[in-house]
Amino acid sequence: MAEVAVRIVLNKLADVIVNEAQFLGGVGKKVERVNRELNRIQCCLQDADSKRKGDARVQNWLNELRDVAYRIEDTTDTFFCKVGYTDATFSQKLKRLCNKPWEVYFLHKLGTELDDILNVLNEISKSKVTYGISDLKEKSEGEVGVVMTNRRATYQEVDESEVVGMQADKNNILKLLDADQISRRAVITIVGPGGVGKTTLAHMVYRSARADFEYHRMLPISQQFSLVDLLRKMISVWENHDVEDLIIKLKCFLSSKRYLIILDDVWEVDLWNQLKDVLPDVKNGSRVLMTTRSIDVAKSAESKMAPYELNFLDNRKSLDLFLRKALPYQQPGEECPSDLLELADTLSKKCKGLPLALIILGGILSTKEQSYSAWERVLQTMNWHLDGRDCMQILAMSYEDMPHYLKPCFQYLASFPEDHMIAAKHLIQMWIAEGFIPLKGRPTIEIVAEDFLEELYKRSMIQVLSRSTNGSIKYFLVHDLLRDLAIHEAEKENFVTIFSQATTSDVNKPNRRIRRASIQNQDIMNMRFMNYLGANTRSLLLFVFEMHNVSLQCSNFRLLKVLELVGVGLTSWLGTEYILKSSHELIHLKYLGIRNSGIQVSSLPFHCMKHLETLNIAYINDGDANVDALWRIATLRHVRCRQGYFIGPISTHAVSNLQTLQWVKPHRAWARKLPLLNNLRKLGVYEVEDWVLMNNLLETLHSLVSLKINSGNLPMEIVYPKALPNYENLRSLHLGGKWSYNVTLQANLFPPHLIKLSLVYSELGQDPMPELGMLKSLKKLCLSDVFSDVYSGPIICSEGFPVLQHLELFCPQVKELTVAQGVMPKLAYIEVSKHIEIHLPPDCCTGR
Repeated sequence: MAEVAVRIVLNKLADVIVNEAQFLGGVGKKVERVNRELNRIQCCLQDADSKRKGDARVQNWLNELRDVAYRIEDTTDTFFCKVGYTDATFSQKLKRLCNKPWEVYFLHKLGTELDDILNVLNEISKSKVTYGISDLKEKSEGEVGVVMTNRRATYQEVDESEVVGMQADKNNILKLLDADQISRRAVITIVGPGGVGKTTLAHMVYRSARADFEYHRMLPISQQFSLVDLLRKMISVWENHDVEDLIIKLKCFLSSKRYLIILDDVWEVDLWNQLKDVLPDVKNGSRVLMTTRSIDVAKSAESKMAPYELNFLDNRKSLDLFLRKALPYQQPGEECPSDLLELADTLSKKCKGLPLALIILGGILSTKEQSYSAWERVLQTMNWHLDGRDCMQILAMSYEDMPHYLKPCFQYLASFPEDHMIAAKHLIQMWIAEGFIPLKGRPTIEIVAEDFLEELYKRSMIQVLSRSTNGSIKYFLVHDLLRDLAIHEAEKENFVTIFSQATTSDVNKPNRRIRRASIQNQDIMNMRFMNYLGANTRSLLLFVFEMHNVSLQCSNFRLLKVLELVGVGLTSWLGTEYILKSSHELIHLKYLGIRNSGIQVSSLPFHCMKHLETLNIAYINDGDANVDALWRIATLRHVRCRQGYFIGPISTHAVSNLQTLQWVKPHRAWARKLPLLNNLRKLGVYEVEDWVLMNNLLETLHSLVSLKINSGNLPMEIVYPKALPNYENLRSLHLGGKWSYNVTLQANLFPPHLIKLSLVYSELGQDPMPELGMLKSLKKLCLSDVFSDVYSGPIICSEGFPVLQHLELFCPQVKELTVAQGVMPKLAYIEVSKHIEIHLPPDCCTGR
């Protein structure tokens, strides 16, 4: 994690050097020296990070570097919190120093602190040799390779009578191995997180299928696999041969045989690229089966078959597997003792369907006395970092294999409570606020962050619940064991400190500085966590599901970057007796989220939040509020208000940076800023009063990808024909409100590339399906109360909807829905009012 801490500090120092050099004077030279020294050290960080495992010297060196990086960040941020950032000319800055002599004191203090930091950095740089970092590369890689290879080098025969819930999966894979299905060489991939049973399933398949192949091998693949070693194992040749000789021998050997090769636990995308030309395709039904944790690895096989994703066990199967391991000496048909059954059910559910975890936990219980008290003690004291060491070691392999930039993103997941449904857009904006996401040449930093989250999914570290119409992740969960792993790694690095009823955080450790805190216990009335938080805290996330009153004083959190409050009722934002002594107290805050709260947004000190980028507000007590100070923040990028707010005067810079604006009431003062809204991508407005202004706005926003309008009336003769058809980039459209009687719905008046369409309270007088069916890109259609009271006919879909996948229909006037043969061929999900009778063609595959 030192690499990430250093990168964040380097970005900050670069910004200070560019924007504040004249103001800092001679101190600015010291900032530049710190920047140069960190840049030199950064060159070896990734290499050192790869060697830290198993070498205390390297880990200690990285910890020291991480701590000094934190110190640099705290020092510079504290200084600017005291004096504020400057945006004046050089002469104005000199005048400012003359008028505010206390700033000279803070400047001198900054210089003294930087002198000490430079001495520490020099010691760290010199200590590389002392710690032997430069001499560890060859040894470290060799040791890692041996460990990984030895752990998976041999397989034990699987007793299928002990396996639960995989028989159907085994049969499905065996069908794919059948030569009658495909005569060409085919690659089958099994994908799933560590411990889900990929190796077990592959072993079961191998034992059942190997007799049908003239040549068969099941080969474990280490993370540091060697192509030469792999080729040798395939043809059982151990003499020294170069790669070319081995390839010729193997191709010649396999060219006349039907073969089955199983490559278990593949980590590298490049493996198949190295093997695909080595394994001949002689159209005899040969098969290659790969297991992997990564979707990218599976897709690299270029298989015509979709990756076979192995699912977690349900509760019944989980309990079955757990009891087989916890009570190994029970005879077939013998039931679990009744006094243990409820505890067994609770314990098995802790594992959330992960077979390896169930096996490990069952194995632990098998060594305990079979009594209620003994099992209850395990339930109360269960710690996967101790008793589940083998399970966590396997799960940790996925973490160790991550690139350095992804590790802080994964560790940050520890900040969320167990089984918490995480909104991807909120998490992504927290990552950005923390400085985890480099731009990396992509159009926006948000796109880079979405790629990072997708990579976590591909590595099976998160469970996706839903996706947006554009395919991006919308909501997801973290498996409890993977969350335990995130917590373990985060607390080991002093990255996140968890306060909860079951917390294991060592908050009493001497000199511990809590940088990120997550309060996850429901009872926080004693405010215990406030004793440990201070000026170094960068993120504070409070998840409280029974609202309590809390008093937060900004002086305690002047360096905060992220503040997320869920279910918190603040008696006072600043404390009833506390008055801000400086307008710079919240100057570093970039993300503010408030949900299910008693906070009055109109009372928030937006005038202090000069660098706020994201504001997420939902389910709060006060209604409409005119928060003028908010719209003067030039750095604002995303504003989401579940309840609408007036838009008052807006600064020119704020308008130009906005990407998301939901839900707001358009203000007339906004009109002159319309040409500057060229970056706005998502817009949600409600209770529109000036439709001429609204129409002018819509004709200007050609970068929109999502538009939502909720209003009592929609004068579509103004908006509909003039603006909507010109939206080349618009993918999602929501229109809520009564349409004008004289407007006829026509497909050619909608955006041409629309993917999602929602119509609510439209009061249409005709069936819209003939026209909507002509929208060739439409994948999701939601119709709710769209008909007027006079409409009573059925809905008939006789043509069109070539790619529609999702249909929702909630209309009390409609009694029947008929879909003709060949219409909606891609439909996968349909949800309608209970009273609607549905007639679908036989080949229409749907879920409800």
